[in-house]
Amino acid sequence: MFDTEEILSVSQITNKIKQNLEENFSQINVVGEISNFKAHISGHWYFNLKDSGAVISCTMWKGLNNYVFFTPQDGMKIIISGRITVYPPRGNYQFDVRSMKPAGVGELQAAFERLKQKLSAEGLFDAQFKKQIPSFPKKIGIVTAIDGAAFRDMISVATRRFPLVELVIAPSRVQGSGAAETIVESLRLLNQRNDIDIIIVGRGGGSIEDLWSFNEEIVAREIFNSGIPIITGIGHEVDFTIADFVADLRAPTPSAAMEIATPDKDELFSFIQNFSESTEEIIFDLIESKQNQIRNTLNSYGFRLPIDLVRMKEQEVDNLTYRLLQNMDKKLVAVNNKLSLISKDIESHDINKALKKGFVLVRQDSKFITRAANFDYSKETGLKFFDKEIEITSGKTVK
Repeated sequence: MFDTEEILSVSQITNKIKQNLEENFSQINVVGEISNFKAHISGHWYFNLKDSGAVISCTMWKGLNNYVFFTPQDGMKIIISGRITVYPPRGNYQFDVRSMKPAGVGELQAAFERLKQKLSAEGLFDAQFKKQIPSFPKKIGIVTAIDGAAFRDMISVATRRFPLVELVIAPSRVQGSGAAETIVESLRLLNQRNDIDIIIVGRGGGSIEDLWSFNEEIVAREIFNSGIPIITGIGHEVDFTIADFVADLRAPTPSAAMEIATPDKDELFSFIQNFSESTEEIIFDLIESKQNQIRNTLNSYGFRLPIDLVRMKEQEVDNLTYRLLQNMDKKLVAVNNKLSLISKDIESHDINKALKKGFVLVRQDSKFITRAANFDYSKETGLKFFDKEIEITSGKTVK
């Protein structure tokens, strides 16, 4: 038979276990690999931490996870600090995470390579998506920390190289927890404007942990989606981030980014001076060339003896006029001869001359009778002599 004093309820035994675990494991560090990571809409993180022999459920509450400078990924090896707690309704224990960090630089580098490969496969690094950087920007947006040396260096470079440019600052955190989100927000604010020609995203040098916000996927995608060309100047020349691969142009430092974005006023002045001098020389050479052409023209034969040229042309006109008149005379003689022949032909056919020689025209019914066979003795007949016309009716002379 059981001893009733030793019988415990489920809640009692669970509470004893809870008290025992939480008292003995109130502050411990655990290393393991992340799996099934989920960022809940509430802001809390839920995941498992595992090794080759076991797995433990982990929870990191909103507020605490804000201090994690990187986004956890499945497969990443991390070191977490916190305590063991028991969740009585389910009767299982879990790790209440207070802090989290990568288990060495190698884990961050591995996460870097995974994201790089993923975005590269999606085409975010392709040259076809790179936008042209304007040569003479009027306004440049800057996304950086306004209390950093990088910001002061960029202002100094812009003032020295191209004082006409206007700088529009969108302050953001560039390191630590939440930095990636503020970078994204600053990029969105600048893209909402319609007067920004270039955006520079920059910060000074640091460790891979310091620069990690620029390796976050949300920052990379926001840079890719920007409608404004973006130049990155992050860290030193040897530092490369995911943001550098996505940006339209990468500069080795923030100062170099501003130098790329702005023309050099000294070079512009030099160009204008050289252009002015070369243009002046070209104009003078052109004037001298035209003067020589005019001088040669004025000294040519035509300009030295203009009267001879005029007289020669007058002589040509006279010759042409003489030939024209001569041809007209020949034509007129030919026409007169032809008219004379026609006139003589007409005269030879004059009826009055025939009548004058004694011929008579016989007419009946208003028609001339040219044959005896056509003569009708019963009709009135008209006889036309040279000096008179006679009408005969029925053999009698009427007139």
